[in-house]
Amino acid sequence: MARIAGVMLPPNKKVEFALPYIYGIGRTLGLKILKTANIDPAKRAKDLSENEVGKLQNIIEKNYRIEGDLRREKLLNIKLLKEIGSYRGMRHSRGLPVRGKRTRTNSRTVRGNVRRTAGSGRKVSAEKT
Repeated sequence: MARIAGVMLPPNKKVEFALPYIYGIGRTLGLKILKTANIDPAKRAKDLSENEVGKLQNIIEKNYRIEGDLRREKLLNIKLLKEIGSYRGMRHSRGLPVRGKRTRTNSRTVRGNVRRTAGSGRKVSAEKT
């Protein structure tokens, strides 16, 4: 079993599709890494030798920010935006869309599916009038 950056790669998947299980590596970057390491992308993750796994680990750890470091950097960037009081930072802290979307409608995913219209969620009255 291949373990890279603390993540177990799924054994039955091709390496091309298994590398994106690591946070910070997508398909394009995964293919680039495989090309650098001279590993066939069609090879299954369980068929990788220890030498090949070591090559992948060295390339990834030396050249790219992944997993915990990347998450930490992302959180620090958002924290900085909040501290300096930028527009984007305020949107982050209020839990609203950051990248210029309308909020009168269509922002339910960011707001947590809150329905604030007059008729939605109204309880049926017990008595008829």
